[in-house]
Amino acid sequence: MNAEMEIRFYNTLTRQFEPFRPLTAELVTMYSSGPTAYDFASVSTFRSFLFADLLRRFLESSGFDVHQIMNISDVCPLREHSALAGKNADKNRFATWKSQDNRTSGEVENPSKAADYFTRTFLEDGRTLGLRVANEFPNNVPKATLFIAEMQQMIAKFLEQGLAYVGSDGVVYFGVEAFPRFGQLSGNTLEALRVGSGSRIEIDNQSCKRHPADFILWKPDPKHIIKWTSPWGDGYPGRFIECPTIARCVFRTDVLDIRTGGEDLIFPDHECEIAQACAATGNDVFSRFWMHARSLRVQGEKISKPTATLFTIRNILSGKVTGTPVHPAVLRMELIKSHYRAHGNFTSKGLADTAHIVRRLTEQGKRLREACGAVPKQIDPAEHAVVRAFLQALANDLNVSEAMAVVHAWMWSPCPDAAEAYGVLLTLDQVLGVWELAASDCEEQVSECDVTASLCTMIDEARRAHQFSAADAHRQRLIQLGYEVRSSSDGTSAKKKLA
Repeated sequence: MNAEMEIRFYNTLTRQFEPFRPLTAELVTMYSSGPTAYDFASVSTFRSFLFADLLRRFLESSGFDVHQIMNISDVCPLREHSALAGKNADKNRFATWKSQDNRTSGEVENPSKAADYFTRTFLEDGRTLGLRVANEFPNNVPKATLFIAEMQQMIAKFLEQGLAYVGSDGVVYFGVEAFPRFGQLSGNTLEALRVGSGSRIEIDNQSCKRHPADFILWKPDPKHIIKWTSPWGDGYPGRFIECPTIARCVFRTDVLDIRTGGEDLIFPDHECEIAQACAATGNDVFSRFWMHARSLRVQGEKISKPTATLFTIRNILSGKVTGTPVHPAVLRMELIKSHYRAHGNFTSKGLADTAHIVRRLTEQGKRLREACGAVPKQIDPAEHAVVRAFLQALANDLNVSEAMAVVHAWMWSPCPDAAEAYGVLLTLDQVLGVWELAASDCEEQVSECDVTASLCTMIDEARRAHQFSAADAHRQRLIQLGYEVRSSSDGTSAKKKLA
């Protein structure tokens, strides 16, 4: 790492900016909240995933080794399956899986198989958008269901210590009053918490708990299709015990460097994680830094649960949302181009503007690669002014707007040494991850296709004959086919639109 560059992040736990240094030399332990495997992940959820990916890439480019874990919460559909028959939303999730994967009715109602399906779709979508951890399944993308025994061991320890109890309904609860620091992450107090907010269960269950904020560790449910044997009855774990258990088992450490997720997880999810992890280890912290991405809005409005079903990665890329197919590089850039602690705003115009940025970057990269024979100069990030300025901007709490200003200025500046400039591009893209997605299939000229080449020729011939109405008609035809059309003194060319 460049010794002169100080990295500072905003810590949700302390509510202030703090210098970042890992606990162990140059190794960063980073745990990121992953998807619940009962539906396609929405674009808002993917914004938090890509924020974590940007953070990881920046730290790696700054000289750190990063061990990132992102869990798959595949217990979730198992917990919710008991309500499947009475909830249209749940039935629709499984119906979606059936229609996508040609399953029979009996298989559709198997929550374990549905979880496997949505795990696969998440990994596919993640790889499509350049999410590095998605290529590290299963080692760094563990399923929660593989850690049931370890969860039960932690629950037993809580019961022995008097931190948990069995309610009159047979459910094992964590007693938040036994953890005085409960509320430190979210700013909540036990006195101020509203009834039911700690466990998100019906108000009828509150009579079984000692405090309204006590949350479920284990729920016995012998009628459930999928369940595990335990000392407290056949059933399944509560959702808040998953991540503390996985983190301890995989990292083999009690304190993490960074914990990431969306702002919606601050309470109760991450608050309850801290209580369990600290109670289990006796440490004051579970993670030294807590970093949360704000939610994504659509046309300025919050994405609701019904609309989240529409705004999936697959729907956006295929054009079902905006009416125009979107290239993965454009969607990735769109989701990382604004600061993670500011609300993102997803709009068709924003995608179109981002497509111009990606197009410019792609064309620049193509020219540089051809000019240097695809042999880039090796760039030392600490020595090169452009790369150093780019990383220093990101060192200020991932100030991606300032970092992109550096990129834009560089793209419009002269590049006398193509090999050096191509090396700079590749070095910057180690963080951005955009060129690697766009370079492979965005460069094809339409002239390589017989139909579009013919239309381009017809435009040129009509222009030379001053038949401008005919030229415009041919141009419109190309635009309708999804191409950007450019005419110059050298002739007409067209490229497939990115968004």
